[in-house]
Amino acid sequence: MDECLFCKIAKGEISSTKRYEDDQFFAFDDISPKAKTHILVIPKKHFGSISTLKNDDFLMVGKLIKTANKIAKKEGVQSFRLVFNTGSDAGMEIDHLHLHLLGGEKSRCLY
Repeated sequence: MDECLFCKIAKGEISSTKRYEDDQFFAFDDISPKAKTHILVIPKKHFGSISTLKNDDFLMVGKLIKTANKIAKKEGVQSFRLVFNTGSDAGMEIDHLHLHLLGGEKSRCLY
């Protein structure tokens, strides 16, 4: 996806505050944070959203969650939420699978 904002961020074509990177994932600060710590964790490979994944892709989601946990520990965030938004009605603004890591303060219940 040449025009995907998150793909460009992962490739370093658009600047971001990088928090983590490995061969599969990239993490950076959300530009509109909803918590003291608000980091987006994305796969470098483009996936539209959770709802577009195929069976084999769900192994990647487990690794994505494990990566978010590693980032939380590295950042010293002991209590946190992990959130996937799927579709614009749920608040998804960029059509690239991403996981919100939110923490660093007592969270407001969203349900």
